[in-house]
Amino acid sequence: MDQARRIFWIRDLDSKTVLLTGASTGLGPYVARRLRAEGAGITLSARNQAALDELARELGNARVIAADLNQRSDLERLAQEAGAVDVLVSNAGIPASGPLTSFSLDQIDNAISVNLRAGIMLARLLVPAMVERGAGHIVFMASMSGHLPAPKNSLYNAGKFGLRGFAQALRMELRGAGVGVSLVSPTYVSEAGMWAEGGGRAPAIFQVTPVDVADAVVKAIKGNRLEVMVAKLPVRAAARLQGLAPVVGESILSRAVEHGDEVVERQRVKR
Repeated sequence: MDQARRIFWIRDLDSKTVLLTGASTGLGPYVARRLRAEGAGITLSARNQAALDELARELGNARVIAADLNQRSDLERLAQEAGAVDVLVSNAGIPASGPLTSFSLDQIDNAISVNLRAGIMLARLLVPAMVERGAGHIVFMASMSGHLPAPKNSLYNAGKFGLRGFAQALRMELRGAGVGVSLVSPTYVSEAGMWAEGGGRAPAIFQVTPVDVADAVVKAIKGNRLEVMVAKLPVRAAARLQGLAPVVGESILSRAVEHGDEVVERQRVKR
């Protein structure tokens, strides 16, 4: 492998092919619009065919592949039909807040399948071709919940902590192959996404916008960033504290952070 290949990453998204999962709702349309503004060709995927078609018409020159990422056959079909993919933005996710005992075993399976397994499987299916070409990038939509555990959030925390560990290790595996791996980790997002759609409210100092998250996706790709925390200073500081002193962090977070019962109930239908 020559030196140019070892140091290469995608610095320009113009004419690059991006596969975006979870594209139809929440943060997905914001990310799609931002990538399209960079000149990327977008392949949109989610379960909702009608919503995908509407977004594709808005964007122009976008492909649509409806798929249920909870189904292995759909994952395999998506990877095959997408063809040559320069960038995967693994954005699909479902709510998983609430006490562990409030979930059925099937609901636990579903949450882990969509929030963790699907991204891993798509990476496994798409990485070989990226490595063969010597270029590519994978962005996993993580969360500050991958840094900060909280009561009534154990299952969602499990998916996001797992995703961060996987992405960091995969990035090391692919070092020198021309394929980057990044995490985008938002805190509470206003206006769109599962927190806002569930009626969640947080002080302004803890909130970011969907546009902030979409900008972070582009920043992660073009800068080959390991992780972009889309969060204001107090939240980033709490994450650092949790990493350095988890016992102290537990004492603070167990009192300061908890998903309200109203949010849990509104999200229950999407489990």
